Amino acid sequence: MKPTLFILAAGMGSRYGGLKQIDGLGPNGETIMDYSVFDALRAGFGKIVFVIRKDFEQDFRNVVLSKYEDKVPCEICFQSLDKVPEGYTYNPERTKPWGTNHAVLMGKDLIHEPFAVINADDFYGKESFQVLADFLTQAQDKKGEYCMVGYHVANTLSENGSVSRGVCSTDDNGYLTDVVERTHIEQIGANVVYTEDGVDTIIAPNTPVSMNMWGFTPEYFEYAQEAFKEFLTNYGQELKKEFYIPTLVNDMIVAGKATCKVLDTPAKWFGVTYAEDRPQVVMKLNDLIKKGVYPEKLF
Repeated sequence: MKPTLFILAAGMGSRYGGLKQIDGLGPNGETIMDYSVFDALRAGFGKIVFVIRKDFEQDFRNVVLSKYEDKVPCEICFQSLDKVPEGYTYNPERTKPWGTNHAVLMGKDLIHEPFAVINADDFYGKESFQVLADFLTQAQDKKGEYCMVGYHVANTLSENGSVSRGVCSTDDNGYLTDVVERTHIEQIGANVVYTEDGVDTIIAPNTPVSMNMWGFTPEYFEYAQEAFKEFLTNYGQELKKEFYIPTLVNDMIVAGKATCKVLDTPAKWFGVTYAEDRPQVVMKLNDLIKKGVYPEKLF
C-alpha cells in the first residue's frame, strides 16, 4: 500500500497577508503546494489528504483540487476550534484553532496507512519526499517507528532576517533525542549563529532542523487523541496555547512508546514567511525549472 501525504493547509498566513497557500508562484500560477504534490507523486505517494478551513472549501476545490484530483485520489477534512472530544470544554473567548497536532487529528477517519505530514506553504524539495516515501513504504504493519526529515540548518535560512527553527539532537544511530526551539538563527559572515539572551552561539551548518515534515503510522492518531484530551484538561481555558506535533513526538520518545528516525536531505527549504520573500521564491522555482528538476507546467 502506498503512503498518504497529509497537507496542513488550514493556516491563515497571518504574517504574509491573504491565503498564501493558493498564491501562484510558478510560471503557470503553480502554488508551492502544487510542487509538493508533484514531488510526492513521483516519490510514490498514493493519496493526498488536505486539512483546510470549512469557509475556504469552495475556493480550494476550484483553485487547487481541480488541478490534480484526476491524477491522484484526494480527500479533504476540516479544522475548526469546536472540534474537541465529547465532554471537553474550552474558553469561549478563544478564536485560534488548536495547532498542528490538532490539524493532524482531523485526518484520523480518512487515513489508515503510513502517512507523511507537511505544511502547505513550505517548499521541501524533491529529495525530501523521496527519503520520506522510502521510509514509509517500509513502515507497513509497524507501530511506533516514526521519522522526520532533518534539513541542514544552513539550507533553511532567510535572506530577510533571522528565523526560528527546531534544532534536533540525535543519537549515534540517527534517532531523534531532542528538539530545542531556537528563535533567532541567522547567517553572520561565514557562520550560522543562534542568539539567546544576547549571547551568540555558532552551530554547524549541517545541524539538522525540523521543518514540520514528519512520517507516522496510523496508530499515531490514537496517541494524539489521548494527548489532546490531556492538553484540553490542562490548557483548555487558555486563549493561545497550541497542541504541537514535536511536543507529542518528544513525549512518546521519552516514554519509550516511539522512535523517530531523522532522515537526512540535501534539499534546500524555502517558503514565503514574509511578503518580501515572494520574488526570491519565484526566482528559485524558475532556477529549478531551468535545471530540469521540474517541468514548466506541472499539471
